[in-house]
Amino acid sequence: MRRRFLGDSSSEPSRASSPNPTVKDGEAVTLVSTSKLRKLTQKRSKRRQLSVFGLGGLLGILIAAFFAQQHHVINLEGLMDLNLDTLFDAIPAGIVNDAKDLTRHERETVNYDSFTVGLHLQSQGVKAQHPVIMIPGVISTGLESWGTEEVSRQYFRKRLWGSWSMMRALVLDKASWKKHIMLDKLTGLDPPGIKLRAAQGFDAADFFITGYWIWSKILENLATLGYDPSNAFTAAYDWRLSCEKLELRDHYFTRLKAHIETAKKTSGEKVVLVSHSMGSQVLFYFLHWVEAAGYGDGGPKWVDDYVDSWINISGSLLGALKGYTAVLSGEMKDTAQLNAFAVYGLEKFLAKHERVEIFRAMPGASSMLPIGGNAVWGNKTFAPDDRFNQTVSYGTFINFQENNSTQSPANLTVEESHAYLMKNSETWYQDQIRSSYSYGVAHSRAEVESNAKDPRKWMNPLETRLPLAPHLKIYCFYGVGKPTERSYWYREDRDPLINVTIDTSLVYGDIDRGVIMGEGDGTVPLMSNGYMCAKGWRINRYNPAGVSIKVYEMPHEPDRFSARGGPNTGDHVDILGRASLNDLILRVAGGKGKHIEENYVTNIREYSEKVKIYEDP
Repeated sequence: MRRRFLGDSSSEPSRASSPNPTVKDGEAVTLVSTSKLRKLTQKRSKRRQLSVFGLGGLLGILIAAFFAQQHHVINLEGLMDLNLDTLFDAIPAGIVNDAKDLTRHERETVNYDSFTVGLHLQSQGVKAQHPVIMIPGVISTGLESWGTEEVSRQYFRKRLWGSWSMMRALVLDKASWKKHIMLDKLTGLDPPGIKLRAAQGFDAADFFITGYWIWSKILENLATLGYDPSNAFTAAYDWRLSCEKLELRDHYFTRLKAHIETAKKTSGEKVVLVSHSMGSQVLFYFLHWVEAAGYGDGGPKWVDDYVDSWINISGSLLGALKGYTAVLSGEMKDTAQLNAFAVYGLEKFLAKHERVEIFRAMPGASSMLPIGGNAVWGNKTFAPDDRFNQTVSYGTFINFQENNSTQSPANLTVEESHAYLMKNSETWYQDQIRSSYSYGVAHSRAEVESNAKDPRKWMNPLETRLPLAPHLKIYCFYGVGKPTERSYWYREDRDPLINVTIDTSLVYGDIDRGVIMGEGDGTVPLMSNGYMCAKGWRINRYNPAGVSIKVYEMPHEPDRFSARGGPNTGDHVDILGRASLNDLILRVAGGKGKHIEENYVTNIREYSEKVKIYEDP
């Protein structure tokens, strides 16, 4: 709506200084001067900000009025007949003009900022060198319908994930949307008559929905160095599928291998692989698949021959703890901490048991269940990332105030929580998980080498090793300093389909409505983002070839006036627009990655030393 009525606007200006910006003398370079930033900021008067809030509030009241007319089921068909042009005619001209004026100033700021990171590096002589292939995360990839059965014709080539078509289908035809988005519970593939596929090309991941950018900032800056579709590629995938089914149905890894080989052949340079979030897990699986006999058949030298660097952005290498509560009870902090009115609306729209069913019917998403068990996440009295003076240890992952039944047993560690989930879920879900994933730890070199033959282990960096690629370079870039879900308090629930729910009535000490927050990027905990890079891949059995690993942590320093956090955000998704991250990516792509110095902000190295995983005796 903002693009429709207020003009096309993009994100905030970049004010972050480039990490290690000048190769020759190390002099720091600030992308936007302080005086310029202050001048730009001053343009946003309180009157204009209040006008935008007023405009949003008016629209919210009108939409709420439509909701209020529905007694039991939310039905927004009436909105399809609403003429928003007439609505804006009814809004006082002063509010509309102020909103447009504010948007114009934002556009001026964006025009000043657009492509700045790339242009700055271009002025230093950095240019496109290595072909770049990007592997997006879960939220990044749109899914569109290719089904031609009667139930799907209205959605043909429309996105049912990642567009306004998704929102319309979800609101007006929820049953049909669920039928399309959920995979067959027994096969883990398309249900009969349904055909949903990942959108392809840069459009698949540059924006999630209109106005909500994902990879567009990275694409803009890559273009300034000389990148285009001939030397850059987005390897989008259907994230609902397990990796095994991703290859079986879509031949995804076969096509990815071919793209990499073609890129090197046409450019004469090895490729740089850039992955984000779950995309890092998918890429780690690929590094095993591509060399394995009977699978990619590339042989033990393939990665070293074709891949120069792997840029791992906010990679959920050891899972995301909120993924567990999503499949256990259909909850995470994003729903558990909503106010009562919002929860009521969400329950009427998608009840918790519906959300559980949807999450479980997407086996690919369960790859993000926590990996490493108690060795990484702690026991009932201790966790490696417990902080000084912390009142409740993170080690008890799922807690119950009353533990007197099978639904609410004693407090559970991560390992016990996984067993609890398996015991209290359907057989079809248990079969999908056990046939696709493994969440344990290999404590010896012999175990690691044996696991190289087991595809269920290929997503787990604690059960398998990096490729024997001594020239490969891995860069771990991730945000820190944003509170992230770490453990939970549950209670029994009257809904027989889920049995338990987060105890949102519990607010005490570190417990905020049943959720205990820890360190991370708002989605992925610090231990998952950082352990393998800071310590795990320094253990010989996991990295026998001595692959180079560099860590660059980026503190979350959000702009208080920006909904997306601004150019210094460390948020899991919004970090893709961060100026310093874009600078780092371009340096690696341009062959200057060796000049990047490690940057630690957190205590991840200290925490990692407390993890109960050690070198072979």
